[in-house]
Amino acid sequence: MLSLLAPAAVTAHQLAWSDLGLTPGIELGFFTLRWYSLAYLAGILLAYWHLSRMIKAPGSPLAQRHADDLFFYCTLGVILGGRAGFVAFYRPELLTDFSYPGPISWGAARLWDGGMSFHGGVIGVLVAIAWVAWRNRLNWFRVCDYIAVNVGFGMFFGRLANFVNGELWGRPSDVPWAMTFCDIEHTATSCVSSFVTRHPSQLYQAALEGLLVIAVMLPLFWKTKARWRPGFLVGVFTILIATARFINEFFREPDSYLVSVVQETGLSRGQWLSLPMIAVGLAVIAYSLTRKVEPKGAAQAA
Repeated sequence: MLSLLAPAAVTAHQLAWSDLGLTPGIELGFFTLRWYSLAYLAGILLAYWHLSRMIKAPGSPLAQRHADDLFFYCTLGVILGGRAGFVAFYRPELLTDFSYPGPISWGAARLWDGGMSFHGGVIGVLVAIAWVAWRNRLNWFRVCDYIAVNVGFGMFFGRLANFVNGELWGRPSDVPWAMTFCDIEHTATSCVSSFVTRHPSQLYQAALEGLLVIAVMLPLFWKTKARWRPGFLVGVFTILIATARFINEFFREPDSYLVSVVQETGLSRGQWLSLPMIAVGLAVIAYSLTRKVEPKGAAQAA
């Protein structure tokens, strides 16, 4: 597997990311509206719209007021949990780094410098769901089921934004669709491309972590009685997303400060974090299948 890290030669038929004419965002003169921010917004809004449809179907444990609360708290969970997870799992040195210029010198708080963890975001969302469920006396597992159905939207748009930004590229490869990416931070007008062709792993992630999850979770909700088994949907989602992440890590270039993890263990940090998620998903499904739950009416709005 370590051979995947070896450089690949550029050939004439292969694409350069810089030739696609992509930019980091929409230039507004005094401000750049980042595609990544728009991707987060699109994913959250689409998830909220679909959740609002779901709670109108029979068996919902939620009312619209609960969906509104979840929209707010889960957004905070994604941002704060994602950043906290990045610092804890990948860059703990940022906790003690106060050397950055500007009014906010603490490295851990500088979200705009980049660095979000998927696994941290999952933990943040689970905490947010727990808070809303406890405060409203809702079944935590069933609320997780309803949220899990909608996560694929955000993953899909987010990974597409990674590709548009030319970041989180893949490992060296000579497959026909391999690309060269900018090897430094780029702007709308400048890009220095490396001479190493790589997997466009952002698109692989968009397909597996986004489209595949959507293609499985939506029919499970709308076409089966899975939503009446507490934990079943979130268990399936956990296995899907963790397995997708595990597979994609074979094609994704490790961050420079984590290459040693791959060299020493044969797996990336993301893969090691995904393995317990798969185990948890299997355990949750096993628990769900032991439960005999009768369909219940939709929650009543206040």
